[in-house]
Amino acid sequence: MHPGVAAMQERLRRLEREPFHETMGDLLADAARRDPDRLAVVFFERGEQLTYAGLDRAVDRAANALAAIGVGHGDRVAVMLPNRIEYPVAWLALARLGALMIPINNGYTPREIAYALTDGGAGFAIVDATCIPTFAAAPERPGNLTDDRIVVVGPSPIAGARSWSALMERASDRFAPARPVRGDDPVGIQYTSGTTGLPKGCLLPQSYWLLLARGATARTTVPARRLLVQNLFFYMNAQFLLLTALNSGATLYMAERPSATRFIGWIKELGANWCIFPEVVLKQPAADDDRQTQLAGVAIAAFSGEGHRELERRFAVPAREIFGMTEIGPGTYMPFEVTDMVGSGSIGAPSIFRRARIRDPEGRPVPLGERGELQVAGPSMMKLYVNKPDATARSFDGEWFRTGDLAREDDQGFFYIVGRIKDMIRRAGENIAAFEIESVVRQLPEVVDCAVTPVPDETRGEEVRITIERASAAEDGRREADEPLLRRVIAHCEANLARFKIPRYYAFAEALPRTASNKLAKHRIVPAGGDARVGTFDRIDGIWR
Repeated sequence: MHPGVAAMQERLRRLEREPFHETMGDLLADAARRDPDRLAVVFFERGEQLTYAGLDRAVDRAANALAAIGVGHGDRVAVMLPNRIEYPVAWLALARLGALMIPINNGYTPREIAYALTDGGAGFAIVDATCIPTFAAAPERPGNLTDDRIVVVGPSPIAGARSWSALMERASDRFAPARPVRGDDPVGIQYTSGTTGLPKGCLLPQSYWLLLARGATARTTVPARRLLVQNLFFYMNAQFLLLTALNSGATLYMAERPSATRFIGWIKELGANWCIFPEVVLKQPAADDDRQTQLAGVAIAAFSGEGHRELERRFAVPAREIFGMTEIGPGTYMPFEVTDMVGSGSIGAPSIFRRARIRDPEGRPVPLGERGELQVAGPSMMKLYVNKPDATARSFDGEWFRTGDLAREDDQGFFYIVGRIKDMIRRAGENIAAFEIESVVRQLPEVVDCAVTPVPDETRGEEVRITIERASAAEDGRREADEPLLRRVIAHCEANLARFKIPRYYAFAEALPRTASNKLAKHRIVPAGGDARVGTFDRIDGIWR
């Protein structure tokens, strides 16, 4: 075992024995008592902020306001807001009530909103005025979600809806729940990204979020005081990082929306010393002061090896890989003390309160170093998929959650993701991991991102298609403008991949389809029933199809 893994495990076992807040409300109240005047959350582009004590009072006021219209323990409340101060206030207020939040992407279509409302069983809703036209156009919603159970932040065109500001003005800022709230109580239904179909709603307890925050705090020995997040608040990163800030005595700085072009500027202007760093940001031009930021450490996920090394060189900051999922929260991470694994592609070793193992399709152990499914176990994970008992049963092997990721473990105790079980292409008897091809093609500076998908083939079973998101658009959409990049991509694949792995079909896109959490939505690249070859360059036949 690597000495860094042994040291990490010893530290984590010690942290697991330390006292733990039972509920999210307890964490907030403790933070407010400990450091009332410290800024808790700042929406820096909107000029909105709250101190720890101010957030505690606002949450109590919101809990009373929501209780006044009937929201109680166990009620499910859809929340559809942009990144603004009311979002964390509403979430923590629902936690204090013992109610559940169903976060809804404010970019959803009416059809998608209807699915989340009905599948999640929402009985109330908190909606921003800018989202009301789309929200109101949802073709269906639960029968008990009447207009008077909709709370609107801002002016509302719905006559019977409630006003958030009016409710808050009438409410007291001292709250006591009608019944006790426990750490095992569900606090939300977080929808998965739905990369292969309809998203699944994960029923998550309060302890899930507290464990995530504890895990983030445990990952580094360098105190983080100014955390930067650009994710929208409906996504789990923003939620758990707010609790991480409260847990560690830090301030969370939140952008209105993600921006690869402005991210580095935010780091410098805000003096951020910790963030989750997206690899696409490295496409931005380097600057002379990149090494003078106040970053003490950054987390990365699914980075290429070269991207990892470039990040550390360019910004003079240690970057460490993390792996987690909506269903499990924290999974694995690479300790900051381990410096000899930079660029290795490893996701590290099991995180706090987590164990990991590799199993074959029949659930049997595989030899060390061999590929298999990564499975994770530990407390405070997803309780179930809402309304999907069969999917819940398929996702667990006893206490172990089946991640669906192909992985291997080395003799040092480090784990590596090598692909997705459902993201394999079988070409002429050979298994090809889409992840591997994508990792190779993403190395090219002209490529923002790419997605590998199968194409049915009568001779070989399946062929490989790659869709490439360019760093700059082709002139007038002409195919001729794509051909220089096409030649570079093919040459790069020939130099770095076994021949049977080299894609046959190549397509270009201004932007790849993505889910609410910014993951690739591969099922939307080719319309259902469509011919995946249309619009591609066929490398074998040398023609555009």
